[in-house]
This record gives sequence, structure tokens and C-alpha cells, in this order.
Amino acid sequence: MKNEMTYKNSIHNLGRLTSAIVLIMILLVPLIISMYFGIFPPFRNLLLGLGTVTMIYLPISIAEFLTYTPMLGSSASYLVFVTGNLSNLKIPCALTCIENAGVKPQSEEADVIATIAVAVSSLVTTAIIFAGVLALAPLRPVLESQFLKPAFEQIIPALFGAMSGYWILKQWELAVTPLFIVILLFIFLPVPYGTEGALIPVIGLLSVISARIFYKRGWIKQPDSNNGGSK
Repeated sequence: MKNEMTYKNSIHNLGRLTSAIVLIMILLVPLIISMYFGIFPPFRNLLLGLGTVTMIYLPISIAEFLTYTPMLGSSASYLVFVTGNLSNLKIPCALTCIENAGVKPQSEEADVIATIAVAVSSLVTTAIIFAGVLALAPLRPVLESQFLKPAFEQIIPALFGAMSGYWILKQWELAVTPLFIVILLFIFLPVPYGTEGALIPVIGLLSVISARIFYKRGWIKQPDSNNGGSK
């Protein structure tokens, strides 16, 4: 028990330290550029811009924290919030690795596996981005061709469609309620662009409640925590 608490304390200490360092580095980039070129935005306009961005992304950040942290555990959460690309890359990688390893979610084993998955995903992403930057100039005429333009316009729908399709087909009964609610919401109460992330905790809570009702009524089988299958 003592070793477990020591490990958790070290994770939180290291996570807070690295998060603070990354935050300082992010803020230093525009500050150094502004100082070098002698160009500073008016203070009032800066506050207005920061206020607008905060109003949009603060609820989204809180929603992602409350939703993703229980899935990943402490160490993986610090790493994923620093490296980014949560919903479209890191979360699917971590959850898939936990499932394939056959360990129970929110366990110590799942925490370790999620951390390794997020770390490897970050390294692979960095390597691909580096290779893409090097190949951008020679491939620019091809990438900007009119022939490929329709394909590039569908990258985001294809990406999220593939990810959601996997989990929906895995146990489609659990996906019916949140999908139905989201479709009705966007039809009758259009959500402003960029604020969709604020719906994450609401839809997540409704998904948990509906899943619990389905399990209690015996409409769907409870997954087996040992192998990720059904009883």
C-alpha cells in the first residue's frame, strides 16, 4: 500500500511539473515572437480574445477532464492532456490496448497499459508529422490537386466514422440512446460550431444511465471484465 501511494504521489508530482513546464513554453512562443518583432496586441483586444476563447474551451476542457480521466488513469491523463489529439487518436489507442490486453478498466494494469499506449502513440504521431513536414514541399502539387480535393474534405468524417463504427458494432445496443439523443439535439436545437465538446459530459451521463437501465432490465448482457466479451 505504501509503495502504491508513493507511485501515485510521484505520478502527480511529475505530471504537475511537466504540465506547468509545457504551459510556460506554450505562452513563451507568442511572447518571444512579439518581443523580437516589437509587435504587441492592444491589451483590451487581447483580453477580449482570451475571454472569447475561454468561454468556448473552458467547458470543453472540464468536460474532457471529467470524461477521459476515469478511462485512462492518472499517469496517462497527464500525458494525453499535454500531447493532445485526445478523441481522435489517444483515447482510441488507450481503450483498444486495454481491451486487447484483457484487463479490467480503471485498474492499475489498465493505468499502465494506457500510459504505454499514449506514449507510443505520441512518438509515432511526432515521427509521422516530422516525415510529413519533410515531404510537404515535394508533394504539395499533388496534395493541392483538384482530383484529390474531395477526398481531403472528407478526412474528418471518415476518421470519426471509422472510430465510432468500431464501438457501435461492438455493442450497438448501448449506442442507440446517445446517438438518438444527439441526432434529435442537432435537429431541433442546433449547437453552435466549436461548442460541441461541452455536450460530452451530458451525453456521457445519459449513456451511463441508459446502459444501467438496460442491464437492470436484462435487455443486454453485462460485459465480462476478464476478457472484454459478454457473459
